[in-house]
Amino acid sequence: MKRIMLSMLLLALSAVPAFYEQVKNPVTTVVRDMLTGRQKNIVAAAEEMPADKYNYKPTPDQMTFGHLITHIVEANNLLCAKTADVPEPKVAELKDTDGKEKLVTALKASFEFCGTALPKADDSKLGDMVDVFGDKKGPRAFAAIALASSWADHYGMEAMYLRLNGLTPPTAQKKK
Repeated sequence: MKRIMLSMLLLALSAVPAFYEQVKNPVTTVVRDMLTGRQKNIVAAAEEMPADKYNYKPTPDQMTFGHLITHIVEANNLLCAKTADVPEPKVAELKDTDGKEKLVTALKASFEFCGTALPKADDSKLGDMVDVFGDKKGPRAFAAIALASSWADHYGMEAMYLRLNGLTPPTAQKKK
């Protein structure tokens, strides 16, 4: 029994260095690693909302669901480009009144752009000053942090809109 315990302890200790390996670009690697899950949930929520509810807004002062999708597309394209130091993609202007199919297609394309841009991101450039929003300057790190936090905020908004329409958000649905 002691031999088995000692073997298990040695095996566990041999794995410890793997947990502490140096990651070359820890910040941009984490943002890039977040992309897959956030993309899955945000796109699934957009697909879950019925087409006739894309003009829904909870209160008169809030944006429509369609406007939220256009906002996510614009944020992805801008913030992924700024984080990775690549040009924003040239895309056709979207309107929040465009149909669900067009908006979901643009949403998927914005995440595909992030998927090609973020591998080019490099932590050594996070201190570079860039134009973030209009004439507002900030370090490139702001774009990376804003990107990650916007994915959480945007999915939370989608989930709220879905629930207010009697629908279950993707992350709350029972696994099949």
